[in-house]
Amino acid sequence: MVKVYTSSIIDAPAERVWAAVRDFNGLPSWHPAIADSRIEQNQPSDKVGCIRNFNLKGGGNIREQLLALSDFEMCCTYSILASPMGVENYVATLKLSPVTDGGRTFAEWSAEFDCAPERERELAKLVGQGVFQGGFDALKQRFAGGR
Repeated sequence: MVKVYTSSIIDAPAERVWAAVRDFNGLPSWHPAIADSRIEQNQPSDKVGCIRNFNLKGGGNIREQLLALSDFEMCCTYSILASPMGVENYVATLKLSPVTDGGRTFAEWSAEFDCAPERERELAKLVGQGVFQGGFDALKQRFAGGR
């Protein structure tokens, strides 16, 4: 099993960052790799069990299911149901915590998944740097100066 962990500091209060990322269907509004997204069967995007179906700007379609969502803990957990990446048993958690010194956000994104042994290093880098850090970098830019 591959384990990936990425963390970052975002220069904005955690509640404001959470408001941007809590919408399970909102990836296109803040993640630069996502072209479009929809929730299947017109379910609410904060309903545990709902499935988001999205397309990547570089091509490829991914389906993910929301497994948990907590406004109190500012975190969500989801699994990949279908993806061109070649991962199985993929479960990820995005969690935000307030940094009380300066009103900033400590953001953590982690995942565990199985894949072909020869692809472990490549996929760990793709998920950790491309997906997770790419999302954090976009959020840092969006909230630069506490906006």
